[in-house]
Amino acid sequence: MVAAGLEPDQAIIYELLLKYGPLKAGKIALKSPLKRGLVYKILDELVDLGLVIKNEPTGKVAVFEPVHPLKLKDIAESKEQKLKTAQLALDGIMGQLSSDYNFALGKPGIQIFEGREGILKVANDSLTSKTEIYSYIDNEAVNKFIPDINKEYVKKRDRLDIHKKMITYDSEYIRQRVKSFNPAKTQVRVIDKSVPFATVMQIYDGKVSYFTLDEKRIIGVVIADYHIYQMHKSLFEYTWEKAKPLN
Repeated sequence: MVAAGLEPDQAIIYELLLKYGPLKAGKIALKSPLKRGLVYKILDELVDLGLVIKNEPTGKVAVFEPVHPLKLKDIAESKEQKLKTAQLALDGIMGQLSSDYNFALGKPGIQIFEGREGILKVANDSLTSKTEIYSYIDNEAVNKFIPDINKEYVKKRDRLDIHKKMITYDSEYIRQRVKSFNPAKTQVRVIDKSVPFATVMQIYDGKVSYFTLDEKRIIGVVIADYHIYQMHKSLFEYTWEKAKPLN
């Protein structure tokens, strides 16, 4: 019963009602191992959960009646959905919370993720950015391994009005791809390098993040450290000045 989403004391009272049927609170207290005051509290909780009906005719003592156990399935599904929603909300703010903690205590924070879910978390972390994102990207690898994630990421970034400067290696692919970019949100420059990165690196809000794009293993990393951030930011700005504009 506990596994079904009830607390141990709630399970005791609910099971007791299932066994004996509708009862007054006093009778329930006599049959249960719990103190009377706690029994009344738990009955109110079970009524709020929709597992118990409180029948209280005018001038008479209330009688508590159990609802069919199928209701437990609804409760479990509702709790699962709330947990998923809470997890998504936490994922959305975890980057900022970690950043605040690291800045306040002067400690570098490192988060490591694996697989597509890891890439999604690393990518979404940059969507909390209050500054322009600087990025080194292998666009062909992105299109090959995570086109769906990237498409959704770009939509969110546009909605949030987060601007990006992007450096990649020169190729016919990127020259065609850049035609579909929104130049008001994304600026692209290229360097003359023929070896693909197979990596994405983003620099934003005191953090540096990476994820690799490989058939065998996909890894994402977020580093929150002011000095590492400043070093990569300066290196990017220097490279940006040397790189060739595409849009």
